[in-house]
Amino acid sequence: MLKPTSLGCTLSIALLVALGPLATDMYLPALPGLTDEFSTSPGRVQLTLSLFLAGFALAQIIYGPLSDRFGRKPVLLAGLLLFVLASVACALAQSIEMLILARFAQALGGSAGPVLGRAMVRDIHGPRESARVLSHIGSAMALAPALAPILGGYMSVYLGWASIFWFLAMFGLCGAILLLMAIEESAPQEHRHPKAVKTILGDYARLLRDRVYLGYTLTCTLAYAGLFAFLSGSSFVIIEYFGVSEQHFGLLFLLVVVGYISGTLTGGRLSRRYDVRRLVGVGALVLLFAGGGMLAIALNQPEQVMSIVVPMMLFMHGVGLVMPQSMAGALANYPHMAGSASGLLGFTQMTTAGLVGVAVGHGYDGTPVAMALAIAITGLLSLVVYLLLLGHGTDTAETG
Repeated sequence: MLKPTSLGCTLSIALLVALGPLATDMYLPALPGLTDEFSTSPGRVQLTLSLFLAGFALAQIIYGPLSDRFGRKPVLLAGLLLFVLASVACALAQSIEMLILARFAQALGGSAGPVLGRAMVRDIHGPRESARVLSHIGSAMALAPALAPILGGYMSVYLGWASIFWFLAMFGLCGAILLLMAIEESAPQEHRHPKAVKTILGDYARLLRDRVYLGYTLTCTLAYAGLFAFLSGSSFVIIEYFGVSEQHFGLLFLLVVVGYISGTLTGGRLSRRYDVRRLVGVGALVLLFAGGGMLAIALNQPEQVMSIVVPMMLFMHGVGLVMPQSMAGALANYPHMAGSASGLLGFTQMTTAGLVGVAVGHGYDGTPVAMALAIAITGLLSLVVYLLLLGHGTDTAETG
């Protein structure tokens, strides 16, 4: 077994957390082709993303309390096995309806990785150090969305879209083996005890009454919703509107991920000099200016794809600042129910992102405007939420 505080354990957790980005991003280049494959509309194909997010959200509010009761490891293992089976079902789907249903099941399993990965980091590293560790995990796991669309684009062209889901099934199986053989249980025994449904609901109500928890959760949620607006619309905008090939789409997506990596590295480096609250505020400002800039460009009917990619790189820098820091801030004061706190954050994040994704899919009119409008709105709202709920005061997190 790996030592919990070792680099090897941190990287292993990052791989498990990467299930979400991999399952979301790897088949993005195949989305326009799926409209022809299943003789359906872009909005219906986009449901394979939005309902994936719905399943991701729903499962997190279940996994959190279960892991607080039974420990992270057995619950995570069950989720990984479900992910593997559902990925096989996706690969074998013969209709868009079957694919949508299998993607929902895939999300139910895959959400265990991110929600329990965050809780494991909080268990092992405590409230303040976890901000730095989550930033570094964010940097490491950014390799998944960076490389996934490139790999997915080539696999879709040369092996067919189903090969993407066979790959995901193998990745999930390897993750389950790694969990069994190398990662110890992280939840302290003294924090594990039976909880009635009434108690679980009471925990969630307590979290929602906490101004600081709510501020960090909503700021994180809106940053991710802006990212998901790009995920939902980028393949149609870049491949159809700008005429970029499926293979080259992944390379442009890589540039966007570089923006995210730079944000997480900046946040990790500054987290020992500045408190979480200040870093989240700076990130929210970046989201506002980048989103507004993209919308202004989109309204002027751009002809060069980089006119959309460059402001999205800046937006993703803001996302890289906001998300790891706000996750750590949200979990800081709840060591006894880190799973529930992480689950509620994930539920809020994924539900909101799914709704934004549906709006982008149905609002797509062959131009970048719907996507850019959604990104601009989420950037504006992230700063508004920050100012209303977190703009005053300092962090008061526990130190254990």
